[in-house]
This record gives sequence, C-alpha cells and structure tokens, in this order.
Amino acid sequence: MVRLASFPLAPYRASPIHRRTIVARPPFASRLVVMVKEPVAGRVKTRLAREVGTVRATSFYRTTSTALLTRVNRPGRWHTQLAVAPDAAVNSRAWHNYSRRRQGNGDLGKRMQRILDTEPPGPVVVIGTDVPTVTATHIAAALKSLGSHDAVFGPSPDGGYWLVGFKRRPRIPRAFASVKWSSRDTLAHTLANLSGLSVACIETLADVDEAGDLAEVGNALGRTILPAARHKNAKICGVMTTETRI
Repeated sequence: MVRLASFPLAPYRASPIHRRTIVARPPFASRLVVMVKEPVAGRVKTRLAREVGTVRATSFYRTTSTALLTRVNRPGRWHTQLAVAPDAAVNSRAWHNYSRRRQGNGDLGKRMQRILDTEPPGPVVVIGTDVPTVTATHIAAALKSLGSHDAVFGPSPDGGYWLVGFKRRPRIPRAFASVKWSSRDTLAHTLANLSGLSVACIETLADVDEAGDLAEVGNALGRTILPAARHKNAKICGVMTTETRI
C-alpha cells in the first residue's frame, strides 16, 4: 500500500487572474480654447506697441486678457482651457485656475489644427484675446450653432475672424491649409477649405491692432461685465468682405 503522505506535496500556485483594464475616456463636452501669449513686454501686441509704446501695449494685453477670461469662463456650460505660447510659459503665474496646454510650433493654422485634432471628444470653439468685447453670450451662440452646423465663425471687419469652432463629427476638417493670414481674404480662404460643410457665422467683432482701434472699443477695455447687448442669431456664413456685417 502506498501512503500518500510519503509523497511531498507540490507548492500551491494560484492561477493568474486576468483583469480587464478599463481606460477612462474623457467626457464628451463642449470646449472653449483661448489662445494666449505670456504677457511679457516686447512679446505681445508688438504692432500696437509701435504706436502707443511697449508699456501701454503690454498693459492693454494683460488687462484685456484677464477681463475676457473672466467673462467667458462658464464651468457649468463648457470647459475652458488656455493654449499657451511660448510652450515654456505653460506654467506661468500669469494665469490661475485654468487648465492649460501648449500651442506648439508652426503658423496660426497649424497651431489651431493641432488643438482641434487633440482635444477630447465634443465641439470645440477657439478664440484669441485681441477682441475686448467678447462675452459668454457669444461663446454660447457659437456652441449652439454647432448643434445644426459643422462649423462656425465669428468674422472680423478686416476679412479675418475672431472665433472659429467645429462640431468635429464625423471627422475633423482640414480647415486651415494654404490660408493667408492677416489678409482681407483670410475667412474666404478658410471657407474654401470647407466646401460641402454647413457653416454658420455669429456676430462680427473688431480686434485691437492699432492705436485707432482703442477708441473703437472705448469703455469695454478691462471690464469684466459689459453693458447688455442684443446679439443677432447665427447666419449661414458666406464669403465676407471688409464692408460685410453680420
């Protein structure tokens, strides 16, 4: 008779448990990306500085960008993020309580396309800080228009635009290829890249590039609350000229 106790017992090895890794996906949400520059003298509003001086131009940029961010930041309605230039300034103390990302290199079109390509799912609206009269109402109008359009623009009187946004479904358009920036045909060239898509335009607003522009915006400079204004509904966006108003 063979006694079982005479055989050494092999050590117990539990079978490996294969756990399924669940990768958290960012929530589908509306997003506002504000392109900003580190407010250092000599790096911001250089065109304006040639007329009013570096100190005043830098002060204008700091005051305007701070007020604008306060007005458009609506955490309960959309996620606001800063796209910072230069990249090394992404941790600058100039901004507080805002999520940030680097703009990266390339011209304006390449930097905006990078934003559209890499933001989490959901509609994205991109603006700069050169228009002192932008309000949360403008952002809301742009995002609302993306419910029924593929793209939205906020035109400028000079033929450019102060806002651009895309639904980004079912695909992200290549909107900025071969666009000539800072020209009276900037918006027209961008629209040409969006042939076949539904495009809306919201209110036309002017930016501040020259000393004469400061008088145009008047008491809007630095104000976190602007006088109530009646904003027109978004319209189908066609080719704009310097005389066109929405």
